[in-house]
Amino acid sequence: MRSTSSRTAARFLMAGLAASVMAGCSGADIFKDINDYTNEKKAELGALNEAAAARRYWRSYAIADMTIRTEADREQDNRRQTFDTMRFASMNKGQRVAELMMGSGYYTRVLSAVVGPEGHVTAWQPAQFIVFGDQYASSADAAEQLANVDVIRSPITAPALPTGLDLVFTAQNYHDMHLAAFPADTAQRVNAAVFQSLKPGGYYVVIDHDAVPGSGLAGVQHMHRIDVATVIEEVTAAGFVLEEQNDVLFRPDDARTTDVFDPAVRGITSQFMLRFRKPG
Repeated sequence: MRSTSSRTAARFLMAGLAASVMAGCSGADIFKDINDYTNEKKAELGALNEAAAARRYWRSYAIADMTIRTEADREQDNRRQTFDTMRFASMNKGQRVAELMMGSGYYTRVLSAVVGPEGHVTAWQPAQFIVFGDQYASSADAAEQLANVDVIRSPITAPALPTGLDLVFTAQNYHDMHLAAFPADTAQRVNAAVFQSLKPGGYYVVIDHDAVPGSGLAGVQHMHRIDVATVIEEVTAAGFVLEEQNDVLFRPDDARTTDVFDPAVRGITSQFMLRFRKPG
């Protein structure tokens, strides 16, 4: 009979082999940090079985990723820090999640792959976005082809989200709720709807293009940027608690004074990442 230390060493060996195999999987570039992640989980939880469960889960995510997401998606993963973003959002298989203002559907496909067939994604493409551009209509139509995704096309002041959600997620679009074309209380209404849609303890994750500190809403209309302090103030006013702020998308070379569509910064803007929790 092998000793406990021998069995532990064997587990480490098998874990290393599994990580190596997965690192060679086609389309799994997003999982380049998987060893770091599992080592972190082992340190946090102090148990090998927890790290092994994490490896199995992220491996299944990688396989789903190959069938759901496009090559164009994967080319953006490193720039968007998608793996770290999903970790920050506390995503997990089987969750019921919603995405606000789904845009091109990049994160819709990520979320679909993460929650897997046991989970569900509700993607909201506001009716005003669809009128604004054909690409928003086609993105919504394409998302509905995914087995675990449905799309809501309600007005921007009324997202009509389902209840009992584990997570509501939005990336690079929170500032849009403050555009002059929409009612002044749009963000207030949407944040209230998000609060009602989440189960107690559920998360609201907001990522957006950062503006100069203290600028409030001044950069929204012409630069598509918003001051992180303004977002925190608005979301906590809706009843949420700020649980964590992450700077993985911070770009020190972005002065945060130009339009996010300026070729000099497009795709590489400095962004903030916030995770709010509904009390309970």
